[in-house]
Amino acid sequence: MKLLSWNVNGFRAVAGKNFLDWLRASAADVVCLQETKLWPEQITEQELHPDGYTGVWNSHATRKGYSGVASLFTRKPLSTSFGLPDARFRGEGRLICLEYERFYLCNVYFPNGQKGGERLRFKLGYYDAFLDYALELRKHKPVVVCGDFNTAHKEIDLAHPAANAHTSGFLPEERQWLDRFVAAGFVDTFRLFEPGGGHYTWWSYFTKARERNVGWRIDYFFVSEELRGAVKRAWIEPGVPGSDHCPVGLELDG
Repeated sequence: MKLLSWNVNGFRAVAGKNFLDWLRASAADVVCLQETKLWPEQITEQELHPDGYTGVWNSHATRKGYSGVASLFTRKPLSTSFGLPDARFRGEGRLICLEYERFYLCNVYFPNGQKGGERLRFKLGYYDAFLDYALELRKHKPVVVCGDFNTAHKEIDLAHPAANAHTSGFLPEERQWLDRFVAAGFVDTFRLFEPGGGHYTWWSYFTKARERNVGWRIDYFFVSEELRGAVKRAWIEPGVPGSDHCPVGLELDG
């Protein structure tokens, strides 16, 4: 089963670029999108369910042009759910969970901690609530988690770790949550195949960061430990344009 995840930084913008060509060529069973930045009534039926895929969308409840996730699939899930059980973290369109026979697939756009303060507290609270949710799902079957985590885990995961030691996205408390996530039994699939540096998924639009590969790896596929042996490959697609993020992929046996 081939899975892809991409923070498109605005679905309508990327739909006018290379998105459909990329989608056709991907041959993915499920494509998870983050930061779609729309309400479903703002796009056509063909865009909601593009190119042979069925789409499910979770948008911000009150703000147009902010956050939002979508999951496009050719393999119909057993069930679909939206958002975390914790009401404090609902309404921003950050989570879709598809249930398949062998696993749950969580498509998540984690909050940005911005410059600290209230939004950083919200982000850390969301992290904790999500971990509780993922562990509850895991009592029933394995879990795959993909999306924009808005945090680089290790120094190897960004080009300038020392310069960003006090920047949200690389703060100790954010990175410590990823340590907890891994300790709870979730595996960073990309690191099963690539131990080296220089592999990123997000680049600032400023200072031609992408051309210079001055980036951050903040988009991931994690699997719960019991799926480790099913992971055939995991990869990053840095050559795909259209967003300040690039797609990441995972292929599972079965």
